[in-house]
Amino acid sequence: MQGFFARRKNTAAQVQLDTLVERARTGDEQARSELLEAYTPFILRVASQTSKRYIHREHDDEFSIAMLAMNEALDRFDASKNASFLNFAETVIRRRLIDYFRSHQPNQSVSLWSEFDLQDDEDNVVNYAEIESAVAAHAKVVEQHDRKFEIDEYAEELSEFGLRFADLVELAPKHVDARANAMDVARVIAEDPELKDFVYRKKSLPLKDLEARVAVSRKTLERQRKYIIAIVVLLCGDYQYLQGYVR
Repeated sequence: MQGFFARRKNTAAQVQLDTLVERARTGDEQARSELLEAYTPFILRVASQTSKRYIHREHDDEFSIAMLAMNEALDRFDASKNASFLNFAETVIRRRLIDYFRSHQPNQSVSLWSEFDLQDDEDNVVNYAEIESAVAAHAKVVEQHDRKFEIDEYAEELSEFGLRFADLVELAPKHVDARANAMDVARVIAEDPELKDFVYRKKSLPLKDLEARVAVSRKTLERQRKYIIAIVVLLCGDYQYLQGYVR
């Protein structure tokens, strides 16, 4: 079903889409459900493009807002005025997301951007400068939230190894070269399933195997054990922001 209703210029597919839209508009809930399910990738794409970041259907409010907007588009679509349902739906989704971004933008003065007011094809006032500002502000807030969430998750995982996030600065080797070598060792472990499994099971380093794999002495490995383990946990986890510091 999902593949058949892909967004493409295909007469048969367009006829099927038009039929589903009309059925949904006249109260056919099954048709509405089928259309929403088939076009979930389309909804996610528009939401991601508008938000300028990847949107997850199960975790992001933006997806729920976009889905509600798709429903709104079904209710408001008029084939005699709007040539393409998907183009109309995309417009509605973008507008509702932008309204959401604006509502979460603190102390934003609309008058600041008033000189950039324009009218779109439906005679609605559109202010692209304000929109860009709202989207950027929202993206910053989301990023700050995600970074804090990552730190909390990472700290919790480190505790399973008897480590504390607050101790990482003190654990880090003082010299740049020493830190680089420790990170290289951590990468070797993270990229080897057996070495990684040892670390997670034993909560320690596979010193014997590492001695044959890295140009670092056993004594140094033992001294940097906690730091290396902390980096292994970071590299193996879903910590896209924190991993940026390592890269």
